Formats: sequence, structure tokens, C-alpha cells
Amino acid sequence: MDFSLTEDHRLVQKIAREFAEREVAPHIKENDEKGFFDRRILDGLGELGLLGICFPEKYGGMGLDYISLAIASEELERVETSLRVILSVHTGLCGLGLFQWGTEEQKVKHLTPLAQGKRIGAFGLTEPNAGSDVAALEMTAVRDGSHYVLNGEKTWISLADVADTFLVFAYTNKAAKHAGISAFIVQRDFPGFSSSAIHGKLGIRAGNTGSFVLQDCRVPAANLVGREGEGFKIAMSCLDNGRFTVAAGATGLIQACIDASVKYANQRQTFGVPIAQHQLVQRLVAHMVRDVEACRLLVYRAGWLKNRGERNTRETALAKWYATCASFEAASNAIQIHGAYGYSNEYPVERYLRNSKGAVIYEGSREILEIMIGSYALGLRQDKPVNPPLPGWPDPGKEAD
Repeated sequence: MDFSLTEDHRLVQKIAREFAEREVAPHIKENDEKGFFDRRILDGLGELGLLGICFPEKYGGMGLDYISLAIASEELERVETSLRVILSVHTGLCGLGLFQWGTEEQKVKHLTPLAQGKRIGAFGLTEPNAGSDVAALEMTAVRDGSHYVLNGEKTWISLADVADTFLVFAYTNKAAKHAGISAFIVQRDFPGFSSSAIHGKLGIRAGNTGSFVLQDCRVPAANLVGREGEGFKIAMSCLDNGRFTVAAGATGLIQACIDASVKYANQRQTFGVPIAQHQLVQRLVAHMVRDVEACRLLVYRAGWLKNRGERNTRETALAKWYATCASFEAASNAIQIHGAYGYSNEYPVERYLRNSKGAVIYEGSREILEIMIGSYALGLRQDKPVNPPLPGWPDPGKEAD
């Protein structure tokens, strides 16, 4: 068992960290206050190759493994959560969904520009009345000759106002419930597509979140991903990939809390000494260190399974559940260490707390994941092999083609 990072891993770590600290950190306080999404960030991530980090070179990607994806996610969220959200949605949910389930023609046409950063991807599953209960979605897709006609609304969609390519889920057979959901590639320029932004969010204010509506939107039948009725299966496999990046990002947020708390505790004095010398402060920091180390191990284990092309739903769910809850606790404790100053935006820890709350909810709430892990332990839930298999490493393209 080797816990060391490869040269490629360390290079990704360096590239992602330097980009986030150089291009995002100096402006994030202002952008967060204004709720401003900086579109140039997408261009920067694309130019560095991070948007296609784990896709084969033949599709325009960097050809790196899933541990590299985790490292990039951690480093980006260490500076700002909205940065990691881009990687989660564009690469994890949308791109990897097309990589695993798309035909060769779909991957050449749609995945390649995503991997190159020439187009931005998003994931359309959640609806006003359908969150954890996926079967409650109301969007429909009706076959009409060489097209499907889609109608409905999606909400709480990250990158809704800036993405070009959407992986969208709709009912082709409502009576079949889960087995009647299908997946489609929808482009922003299709007639009948419109989007709007959501404002007033608690956290991730510098990220773009919104809704989109499809009104008699005609989607070519060639844009059906997988077969009719496979949409639920596709969505769940996409969530495995998204949750993996969320868990890795939450690990980075804990590291950010450690960094901020250590710096402040060594500068701030009470009772004539730096507060770093107080045992209660040491205890709070120790809890963060414990959790960041545990989270990395959980994430890397899930990544190792992904590299092998093995089903990792349980391991990824466990990593996402533990890491997001731990990051929320770490941010709360970081504010406690900062005292009254932590309650203001003079220091970044109040933003960390606001941002950390979202990950406890989206892509599988802590309650859903808790039930999942308990069901696995009690033998009430067992995973079946995924068809097609998860693209593995080092040559993911072969199995998926």
C-alpha cells in the first residue's frame, strides 16, 4: 500500500494551488460580497487543462487519474468553494457521465470540447419538486420522429447561466417510475431553452447557480445518452463522480480552516500569551487535523477504486458524508477560535462556514448518505456491477468505448 503522491499528482497540486491563490484569492472577498461570478475563471481552468484532467488525451483531456481529480478539487476549495463546484459539475457530473455512458460519436462531438475547456458542462437533475426523491421529477421527453421534445424546469443547477452543454434527465415513460427516466444532451442554443440565476444564497455566492426551462425543446434522438429508461442508473453513477469531488473539496476546506486558525492563533494574544498556547484552542485545531487526515484517506480510497474501474458507491458516499459534515464542524470551530472577528468577513472563516453548509445538502444530503451507509452495513443494500463499467485507469477509454 503506497500513500505517496506521484510526480503528476504533485504537479497538479502545484498548478491548482497557484492558480487559485493567484487568480481567485485576491478577489474572492469582493466577489462573494457582490455575488459576482467571474467568467474568466472558467477560461483559466480550461487553459491549464484542469477541466479535462481525468479524460484521455484522445478526447482532449490531460490523461491523468482520479486521484489527480481529487487533488485538484481539494486545492481549489482550499481557496474557494465555488472553484471546486466548477470541477464537480463540469468534470464530475457532466463530463464523466458522458465519458462512461456516451457513444463514441457523442464523446468525440460533446466530450472533447468539454475536456478542452472550449465548452462548459452542467447537470440537470434537480427540480422544484424533485431533490432526493428523483422519481418525483416532472420533466418529460416525448419522441417525435428524429427528435425528442422536452418540457419542464430544473433548479439549483450550478453553472446554469454559463454552461453550454447540459446532461438532462426527463421521463420518457412516467408510468415506469425510476425505469422510465432517460438522459439527454441538451445544448444552450437549442430553441426553447432559457435560464436564470438564483440570488440570495447563504453561501457559494461567488458561484453561478440557477434554473433552466425547456419549453417544447427539440433534442435530436442522437443526443439520447444510453438507452431509454437508463437515466436513473446514469444519474446515480454521475452522482458517484460528483460526490467524490465534493468529498475531496470538503477536505480542502478543512485544510483552509486549519491554515486560518493556526495563523490567527499564533498572532492573537489573551492573558499575555498567544491563544495557540491555550489547550482548548489546541483541542479545536487537533480535531481539524484528525478530520483532514481521515478525509484524505477516505477520498483516496474511493479514488483508488475508481482508478481500478470498480464500483465505489459505498466508499464515495462514506467519504462525502464524513468530509462534508467534518468541514462544517471545522468551519464552526475556526470561527470559535477567531472569536468576534470570526463572526465578520474581516477573516475568511465566516465564508468557510457559509460555503460548507451547501455540501451537507447537495449531491446526497447527510441524511440520505447516512441511511445508505447504514443499509450497506445491515445487508439491506448491495451494489450490482454497472453496465457500462466505470472507466478505469490507466487506459479508461478502452472499457468505455
